[in-house]
Amino acid sequence: MSDLIDPRVLRGFRDSLPARELFRERIQNTLEQVFKSFGFVPIDTPVLEYAEILLGKGGGETDKQVYRFLDHGRRDIALRFDLTVPFARFMASHLHELYLPFRRYQIGKVWRGENTQRGRYREFTQIDFDIVGVDAASTDFEILLVMQNCFTALGINKFKIHLSERQVFNQYLEKLGLRKKSGRILRTIDKLKRIGREKVLDLLSEIDSRPAAEKILSFIEMEDTNEATLKKLAAAVDPDSEAVKRLFRIDKCITECGLKDFFRFDPSVTRGLDYYTGIVFETFLADLPDIGSVCSGGRYNDLASLYTREKLPGVGSSVGLDRLVAALGELGLAEEYEKGPDLIILFLDDPLLSLYHKYAIKLREAGLSVDIFPSGKKLAAQFNYAEKRAISLALICGEEERAEGKVTLKDLKTRKSYESLTIESLIDIALKLLQS
Repeated sequence: MSDLIDPRVLRGFRDSLPARELFRERIQNTLEQVFKSFGFVPIDTPVLEYAEILLGKGGGETDKQVYRFLDHGRRDIALRFDLTVPFARFMASHLHELYLPFRRYQIGKVWRGENTQRGRYREFTQIDFDIVGVDAASTDFEILLVMQNCFTALGINKFKIHLSERQVFNQYLEKLGLRKKSGRILRTIDKLKRIGREKVLDLLSEIDSRPAAEKILSFIEMEDTNEATLKKLAAAVDPDSEAVKRLFRIDKCITECGLKDFFRFDPSVTRGLDYYTGIVFETFLADLPDIGSVCSGGRYNDLASLYTREKLPGVGSSVGLDRLVAALGELGLAEEYEKGPDLIILFLDDPLLSLYHKYAIKLREAGLSVDIFPSGKKLAAQFNYAEKRAISLALICGEEERAEGKVTLKDLKTRKSYESLTIESLIDIALKLLQS
């Protein structure tokens, strides 16, 4: 048997069994309902793009993580590493078919050749939601509000959305004479929560000087309150800065909507990708501080300029579904179970095969999900299969029932049987049992 292939999976990739996949599907459905309540619509984009599309402005470390190769036509292509860059290409391609502002959401797999860690893999699912076509405080706040709604809809109440402003940070670097080094500094600051203050201080000192590094770290420290943090930022740059004014407007929306408990102004949030141009944000779970951000994003006003001369400012966020599933499991909020179909038709007699399928069609037309056991195994084996699939009800019909034009319904949970039923009366009873 040496010719057998080892059924192994690539490192950083994994299979998903039904119980886990059903739970993931439930999370996706919950979030989709939130998006739709805000007027967002779904789109999709290819998993493969020309490499120049994806690498146009990803930024340093991201480029190194991209799965890139030549296809059969010797074209330079790559697997998408996020859903934002393909979305920018999508907007440039379909601008004249759409309306602005355009609110979209997208759920899809992405790939990054990075080191695996808790809740993070090389193949993972992202859930993105964006508003494109307007640069306004209202849309910045709306994305934040969608994020807050998503987590409360999932039953997570102890979380904080940390937000900051790239322009304010860049204005501070301008005052220090470090604006040309902003890319490296931003990516270094983005590592703060992973590697700690001292290591970041050393890295910043290598970029410029120790005193400059100390000033930067002092600037990005949070104060005790949002108000105090905003006042510090305003004093450090220019109170009349449009970016500072926008932060104050967003803070007013947060306060007057009664959402202060969910948001924290945090200047250390910079996001490592180069395409962010304004507000940026990350979401942290209070009971799992080490798992990292489970929902992040920001404003990207220039990203689409790589593909079109039209001005297409945008703001959006992304949920890492795999990391979120892992977090819900650790919080005790995961309910991984396999809920099977509503009813199984047991296989008693081979000549009745077509009748079983005829009954199944009627049951499905009535709104029931139905499984037919495919062969005449012993009833004990069929009941064991139904139990493993968590099926609640069984339709039983042998030659005797067929001759009478009747069927039996068995409640597999209570073991109660309902005999001599027409298929119509079985449907009525089945629906009532399932509702209860």
